[in-house]
Amino acid sequence: MNEKFEKLIERAEQLITRIESVLPQPLSAPADWGASIAWRYRRRSTGHGVLEPVRHVAAMALDDLKEIDLQKEKIARNTRQFVEGKPANNVLLTGARGTGKSSLIRACLQTYAPQGLRLIEVDKAELTDLPDIVDVVSGRPEKFIVFSDDLSFDEGEPGYKALKSILDGSIAASTANVLIYATSNRRHLLPEYMKDNLTYKHTDDGEVHPGEVIEEKISLSERFGLWVSFYPFSQNEYLAIVAQWLSSFGVTAVAIEAARADALVWALERGSRSGRVAYQFARDYAGRAVA
Repeated sequence: MNEKFEKLIERAEQLITRIESVLPQPLSAPADWGASIAWRYRRRSTGHGVLEPVRHVAAMALDDLKEIDLQKEKIARNTRQFVEGKPANNVLLTGARGTGKSSLIRACLQTYAPQGLRLIEVDKAELTDLPDIVDVVSGRPEKFIVFSDDLSFDEGEPGYKALKSILDGSIAASTANVLIYATSNRRHLLPEYMKDNLTYKHTDDGEVHPGEVIEEKISLSERFGLWVSFYPFSQNEYLAIVAQWLSSFGVTAVAIEAARADALVWALERGSRSGRVAYQFARDYAGRAVA
């Protein structure tokens, strides 16, 4: 009888262990925060969230980024204030694609990592777990940028309200060692429709006031304390960026001058004069030059 009871207990313990393994677990801190300066938050199929170290962080210096000096100054200043323990803002970087929004954040990470700056990349779909991430890092001595790239929402997405609450409006106090940096092609992060204009109200004295739909759509972006806008590059700005990247790949000044026409054709074929296109052309041209 005792032997049967012991086997029953053993099977019950095995069953409990299997159930616990598939139940969502609270996010735990990494065993070694020194493993990297950048981390990715990932939610497993079991529902468990983990912080994974980025083993090979892309090297990027602020001086590598050309023709965005005003934007660079604003972001670098805000980040410097943050790592020095001074007041700083959450940041929304918006505008034309390929103009250096994400690269600027990576460059700030490389610049200020020796002063304790760290970055946690979170996908839009996993923003609902932001409170857990903030709780895990809140007691750390480092300063953390929670970074969400190419951010935009469809109406009703759960991550929208989670981000809105973290930025401003939660009952919990803001955490001094965490800021949110996000990039987006949309200024207001939500899709805007012609029918939304119907919610505007006109007063007797001629003033125009946005309705609730419009107010809701701008309420999230307004919670970012610092907005930084990026614009499409002119031809000369594009060529300056091409020259900078070609120089970084070891192409001579004479060859860089000769590459101008090819760079313009490349941009024409891609339909864009962006920093990303300039970088892609430089890699192609430098690779062919080496061959």
